[in-house]
Amino acid sequence: MNASFDWIRAFVPHALDAEQLAELLSRHVATVDAMHRLKAELAPFVLGRVLSSEKVPDTKLSFNMVDDGTGTPLEVVCGAPNVIVGALYPFARTGTRMPAGLVIEKRKIRGFTSNGMLCSARELGLGDDHDGILAIETDAPPGTPLLQVLKVGDVRIELDVLANRPDLLSQRGVAREVSALTGVPMGLPPELAVVPALPASERHAGKAGSGGVTIALEDAAGCPRYMGVVIRGVQVGASPAWLAARLEGVGARSISNVVDVTNYMLHGFGQPMHAFDANRLGGSAIIVRRATAGEKLRTLDGMERSLTTEMTVIADAARAIAIAGVMGGADSEVTAATTDILLEVAQFDPARTRATRKALALSTDASYRYERGIDGARIPELLAIAASLIVKVAGGRVDGAPIDLGAALPPLGDVQLRPSRVSRVIGVSLTAEEITRRLTSVGFGVTASGDDQLTVRVPTWRNDVTRDVDLVEEVARLGGFDALPDELRPFRPGTVPDDPVHLLGLRVRTALVGAGLLECKPLPFVRGEASTHVRVENPLNDDEPFLRNSLLETLARRAEYNLNRGEGNVRLFEIGSAFLPSDSALPLEEVRVGVLLMGARRPAHFTDSKPPVFDAWDIKQLCDLLVAQLDTTGEINYRTNDDGALWTIECDGRSVGAARLLQLDAPVWAAPAFGAEVTLHRFASAQLATSGANVWHHNADAKQRSGAGSIKYRPLPVTPAAHVDLALVVPDGVTAASVEALIRRDAGELLESARLFDEFRGADVPAGHRSLAWALTFRHPERTLRDKEVEGRRSKLLKTLEGELGVRPRAS
Repeated sequence: MNASFDWIRAFVPHALDAEQLAELLSRHVATVDAMHRLKAELAPFVLGRVLSSEKVPDTKLSFNMVDDGTGTPLEVVCGAPNVIVGALYPFARTGTRMPAGLVIEKRKIRGFTSNGMLCSARELGLGDDHDGILAIETDAPPGTPLLQVLKVGDVRIELDVLANRPDLLSQRGVAREVSALTGVPMGLPPELAVVPALPASERHAGKAGSGGVTIALEDAAGCPRYMGVVIRGVQVGASPAWLAARLEGVGARSISNVVDVTNYMLHGFGQPMHAFDANRLGGSAIIVRRATAGEKLRTLDGMERSLTTEMTVIADAARAIAIAGVMGGADSEVTAATTDILLEVAQFDPARTRATRKALALSTDASYRYERGIDGARIPELLAIAASLIVKVAGGRVDGAPIDLGAALPPLGDVQLRPSRVSRVIGVSLTAEEITRRLTSVGFGVTASGDDQLTVRVPTWRNDVTRDVDLVEEVARLGGFDALPDELRPFRPGTVPDDPVHLLGLRVRTALVGAGLLECKPLPFVRGEASTHVRVENPLNDDEPFLRNSLLETLARRAEYNLNRGEGNVRLFEIGSAFLPSDSALPLEEVRVGVLLMGARRPAHFTDSKPPVFDAWDIKQLCDLLVAQLDTTGEINYRTNDDGALWTIECDGRSVGAARLLQLDAPVWAAPAFGAEVTLHRFASAQLATSGANVWHHNADAKQRSGAGSIKYRPLPVTPAAHVDLALVVPDGVTAASVEALIRRDAGELLESARLFDEFRGADVPAGHRSLAWALTFRHPERTLRDKEVEGRRSKLLKTLEGELGVRPRAS
């Protein structure tokens, strides 16, 4: 939503500057995303006073001495005939870029040096007058910036208006908020100071005529209210400067005086309108109806649209001439030859408008407002304003009373509000009088209906307010959310435990952030294939119509995005949902964690010729980190298989994830990308939810769960450790994990750590086997271990390994 600073101030004559207004709106109304100063190209121009002037012989030029505020008069040659000594003019110093692109340079002209330029209105883009330079009457001294004097630079303010606040999609809606926050009364802009009343009209249910035109409302569900008035004798042409400036302030362009008035009402009051050429209406009739099957219409953008019976159209006696709530038709548009118009002001069903807009892939300023709901109660008032403006800028006269069709809509109703509840919810004690003051300032009607009870009448433009909590939010935002207390206060804790998947996700997120990864939150939509992915019925993007079946799909796209911008060091993770096809109407949704690594393992150092890059063992280490967070007592194994994964992660023989080498659309300089994905919800137990305060701890070789939410500490070791290396010949069918599990089981309580540090295949290792080496650390907490104790445990381990797994020690 674009708000014009000047237009807002025309409704509410406040004393704030643009920055102050933007800050006020951000704090109380809607977030300001950006500010754009119009005529910003005039910022370098200053006031220059002509100190002396003399004609250049045999030319129309004059040689002038100009004071630009620097203290040193400048020599300036000017070709304008209206240079007056002592007058002030816009002055462009040397080096200034003109709005048309020309850069002013120091030049020799007829033997005279020119050090700048005195400017006309046309040269500044402020009008078409090019006969002379622009004289300015002001008390400001030379050197004053031109924009401070002329006040021609409006400021366009971009507001992020949420879908529940359609009342803010207009200058008057924003001005209403500014009036409430500043205490300055709101009125109408000067151009609307006198608005003649239209002839009185009666409301009809289905059909009525006036001014030689008949209107029939056949689709009351799609159009609850329709009004129209005939204006004859208009002269379509260029808009006056004030009207074009209003539209420019909100980012719209001037088209013609009649069309500009309809756009003025759309942006100024939030009410879309349309003007039909009355002489091009077949049968001098308007019929609001459903479209017929296969009916076509060429819209104002020149495209031929195919309509369906689910769409509401505006038709004449022969054909459809507009798509209700979306766009008018080309066959009835106002042109330079138009003399009589039918001005339409209507209320269309939001859901029908949205469905039509989506089906036609045609979004307009009108459909944007109709989809969110307009204030149908204000239609007669706005029709009168628009008709008077058209007569003002295009001439003509109103022919007959307006036609008003549609059944009366019920009011929005009252909402009961207790001041004590307001104070309890927002944490600030407010009197009923203060609550009443805040609500009435933005249009609510408030009456006391008992002790600690207020009856609030919702205004017709606030269809988002239906409950007392909506009013509490209004009271809070009008006072300012930043004014609410931020200290902790007594409260009643909830009895519902957190979801186990959520708690597990928190634990995984903490571990991955601690490992140096960055979390991302991409949308779950991918290109995909119909055979392997679930298709979205109404995709946001036609290029990505499927739901992902793996988090690595979207992580890979994020990595490619970084690579396309020259960034090859990527450490990303996501906790989100993957969607798998199922036999039911809805897909199977699994909560997973996905990680992606590529590029340098650590920051470059001056001693490195080339920093080391991530490899498969780095993603294996991250898999170990993920597994350590899982709420399981099952046996975790890594297995190789034929589906392209580096490893498949299994828990008790069931696959729960995998690590892969990812195939990216990457430049030649990119390092390999490794990814891993683990399904979380299979490990989220009910016990985790009911004891969410419990903490997991890890030493070098195992994870231990502490009870009752406490952290267990143990003293640092003070006795020496005994180190033993085991080089084992292991059959290829025996996993390293199973060997290590047996070592931990039988090494006894003195085993402090077991670390696999080597794998070897070579001539002295039998075929079908490989050599794996573990570093074992033994330690007694109170005394030094004897060599015999350590050797005894080593011998026992070797005997058990050979007996149970067929693992033998490797000959030295």
